[in-house]
Amino acid sequence: MNLLKKLTSRKFLAALLGVASGLAMLFGLDEGVVTAVAGAVTALGSVVAYIASEGRIDAAAVGRAAAEAEKARQALQ
Repeated sequence: MNLLKKLTSRKFLAALLGVASGLAMLFGLDEGVVTAVAGAVTALGSVVAYIASEGRIDAAAVGRAAAEAEKARQALQ
């Protein structure tokens, strides 16, 4: 989970975008292509970060619900 958190951090995505833009300019790609790639990376990063965050929140909620259900089961015995 720590690796996923690092890979979806805004700092990492900004660095990745900078490297990709720099390489694109180095290899002489059109400015429009570079802009499109930068936009795609930004959009994809936002979606991945949202999905990962919501997944962690949902997992924590399920864990709490399971713990409460176990407490209730033990109380009934």
